[in-house]
Amino acid sequence: MGEEPLKMTHFAKASTTFQPPLIANENAYLGDIATSEKLAPEAPISAGFYRLEPGTPLVYKYTYHEMKIIVSGSFDIADETGQKVHAVAGDVFYFPKGATITFTTEDGGLAFYTGQRKEGAA
Repeated sequence: MGEEPLKMTHFAKASTTFQPPLIANENAYLGDIATSEKLAPEAPISAGFYRLEPGTPLVYKYTYHEMKIIVSGSFDIADETGQKVHAVAGDVFYFPKGATITFTTEDGGLAFYTGQRKEGAA
């Protein structure tokens, strides 16, 4: 007997309809929309959206590896080495486990991320 086929999951128009919850300060929002935790509990990945509005910078120390693509707006992103990038739609980033990253924005920005972590463990 063969294994049951696995079904894909589709989140229609998620970048415009999903509203991530407030996670820090008055202006940083993040929410997972999908995780592989049930199928791969030993090495889960979780994905979702991060939105930052103008205001308090978000300083975040990564406890997992993450990839992020800017969907709309812009961010100013800096690491502890002094590297700074003005990120716009289409830019892709890799943040290694252990990195401390500072996010700011003048006009607001939305990003999609995938992190090597359990759901809700950001």
